[in-house]
Amino acid sequence: MRRRNPLLLLLSVASLGWIALTYHLLKSPDNEIAASYFRQGIQTKLDALEVGLRNQKNDARGLYAVVDGIRQTKQLNGSRAFREQRLRASKGRPVIPILLFACNRVTVKKPIEQLLNYRPNAENFPIIVSADCNHQLTLKTIKVYGDQVQLIQQPDQSDYKLPLKQKKFKGYYKIARHYGWALNKTFLDLNYNSVIIVEDDLEIAPDFFSYFESLLPILEADPSLYCVSAWNDNGKAGLIQTDNSSLLYRSDFFPGLGWMMTRDLWLELMTKWPKAFWDDWIREPEQRRNRACIRPEISRTKTFGKIGVSNGLFYEKHLKFIELSREPVDFLSKDLSYLLRDNYDVDFVKEVYGSPAVALTTVTNGKVNLPIWRPVRVTYTNISSFKHIAKLLSIMDDFKSGVPRTGYRGVVSCMHKGRRVYVAPPADWKGYDPKWS
Repeated sequence: MRRRNPLLLLLSVASLGWIALTYHLLKSPDNEIAASYFRQGIQTKLDALEVGLRNQKNDARGLYAVVDGIRQTKQLNGSRAFREQRLRASKGRPVIPILLFACNRVTVKKPIEQLLNYRPNAENFPIIVSADCNHQLTLKTIKVYGDQVQLIQQPDQSDYKLPLKQKKFKGYYKIARHYGWALNKTFLDLNYNSVIIVEDDLEIAPDFFSYFESLLPILEADPSLYCVSAWNDNGKAGLIQTDNSSLLYRSDFFPGLGWMMTRDLWLELMTKWPKAFWDDWIREPEQRRNRACIRPEISRTKTFGKIGVSNGLFYEKHLKFIELSREPVDFLSKDLSYLLRDNYDVDFVKEVYGSPAVALTTVTNGKVNLPIWRPVRVTYTNISSFKHIAKLLSIMDDFKSGVPRTGYRGVVSCMHKGRRVYVAPPADWKGYDPKWS
């Protein structure tokens, strides 16, 4: 049996003694004040410890926020640097991809070859062909062009279950789904800042690229614009000024059929993108938000798609007669700042309402007693009078959300027998009525 260590025994006795003395002092009535001070001292230290821990927690949160902010800023800067690097191409010009929508037309070959033939270079204008419908002959046609185009394929080929009365509109649902997917791909995955949208039944004008590139700075600079279109809905022979290929307008009507939009607009629209009829939806006041598009006097696109989801609607009566500009214009050498709203509106109102008001019959009979170069104005006051005027002038008479085709501030401009005619509301026009349709 081992002997206990005398030193350890002495320390144990001393410790027990100290505990007993402390307890006695705290419990003794004579030392209540000392006990109070002792308890207060412990509580004060506990409070101080709690405050210290809380401060350390707050400091840790602040430090985490700083670190997280640095991390996010680094990611953002990396993203920006990546975008800026992609957007820098030859000679400092912007990169504007062409997004060509294809489905089941092997004639997609025609727009692809025109795009390849007319584009100034591949660096500034990459071509993305977005294929839907899983149509093998169309896919084979696209793949012939190899790395001259980037092929992407809409993966969702599921069918839509629609009520019997809506089954005829199934194609419009699939088109909207395809558009939504491809625009997400272009702006969010491929990280472009703008895009020119065409379809597999459009041919393009020789100055197609110059037109859009020159107008991108205007679109980006003017928040009252939301698109640039290559299409004039009233662009038939006899309705356009053929001797002025460079003439451009602002329009409250979304034309489509070859158009350019920005990433910012897509970020605005993507969360509420419709299930069908996307083009009419984008014309609604909630989306348009009093913004306009730029359009040409002579179209820079022409459709050859007689057969499609609309079953040839409008094609035989209207679309096939739209003139395509054949005379190239170097838009990049022109000052287009007149299209900015602050510049445009003053001159536009002066031009329209400074033109002599004449009777419609005077125009149609060719009896305007003015030089042929002087424009005239024909006034409409309601939807019926507009449709009557439109019919006699051979312009489109329909409205979308209250806006007539090509209209700006309610005014539709066209040529008739070689004279410029403004079909205009009264000068005190109060704005569009969405009930006009």
